[in-house]
Formats: sequence, structure tokens, C-alpha cells
Amino acid sequence: MHHIHPWEDGGETKLSNCVMLCKLHHRLTHHSGWTVRIRDGLPEFVPPAWIDPDRQPRRRPLPHLAA
Repeated sequence: MHHIHPWEDGGETKLSNCVMLCKLHHRLTHHSGWTVRIRDGLPEFVPPAWIDPDRQPRRRPLPHLAA
């Protein structure tokens, strides 16, 4: 589990502040410049500028809206 607002900085362990990540992606989030945020109740991943200079957010579309 990844805390969006870090636990060590007072971030609470609650659904609105957490996103489930596998071990690899959790490590990458902490060490490669990716940012995670919640928008409209869903996680959104913002790549570092070295991957995308515009830092366009990535998020999985809701299944009922993707069709």
C-alpha cells in the first residue's frame, strides 16, 4: 500500500490517502520521480519529466466509460 501523503509526514492510513501497488511499482513510485494523486476518487499517476516533459497524468479509465 502506498500513502499519497506520506505516513511519516502525518498522512493517515485510510482509503482516501492510499493506493494499492505491487512491490515493484511501490518502489518505483518512491525512487523514480512518479507522483500519485487521487482525482475523482481514483488514483492518477504523473510521470517524471524525463519520461514525459508535459507530465500528463495516466489513469485507467472506468470500465463503464471506456466503451
